[in-house]
Amino acid sequence: MRILLADDHTLVRAGIRALLQNFDGVEVIAESDDGRAAMHLIKEYLPDVALVDIGMPGLNGIEITARVAKECPQVRVLILSMHASEEYVLQALRAGAAGYLVKGADTSELELALRAITRGEAWLSPAVSKHLVTDYVNRVGAETSALELLTPRQREILQLFAEGHSTKEIAHLLKISIKTVETHRANLMERLDIHDLAGLTRYAIRAGIVTSET
Repeated sequence: MRILLADDHTLVRAGIRALLQNFDGVEVIAESDDGRAAMHLIKEYLPDVALVDIGMPGLNGIEITARVAKECPQVRVLILSMHASEEYVLQALRAGAAGYLVKGADTSELELALRAITRGEAWLSPAVSKHLVTDYVNRVGAETSALELLTPRQREILQLFAEGHSTKEIAHLLKISIKTVETHRANLMERLDIHDLAGLTRYAIRAGIVTSET
């Protein structure tokens, strides 16, 4: 089982890597502390499983999952998160994650999760309340959230603004013009009915685009 490990916390990554080395037939082939770099590595190495922290800088774990599902469907994504709320879990599953593992889980659960998703099964940490997920799905029904109405590029720019990047920095990072970034920002504010950057940041945290730990 070829694993790519993406987590922006060096000690956490080292601890997970040490655990993985004790599992039979498991090899860590690459690792990253940045979401954008992780996506490039996934496309380059095509691991069996991408073990991805939900709170990655640059490109969060949910967005990585959505891109992997579209561009590298043979790669299974197991989301790592400190959050057990149904909102985060549902977003991960909607994006195409094969599993969702809470960081507070028992160490043995990591191997169980990996074995399950490589068999084509889904995995949710027992700490995640499945009935709450079901209730949430029933409650929202077929309604489309404002977040789902945003394009991938808009979600990407929303994350970068929420992480504190300036318009100029975003333009340089994404290789687009400052005017284009400003247009995206205006469209974001109109679509979300939010009219300042602080409000966009608060929305991004609530929606799971970024986390308060990032």
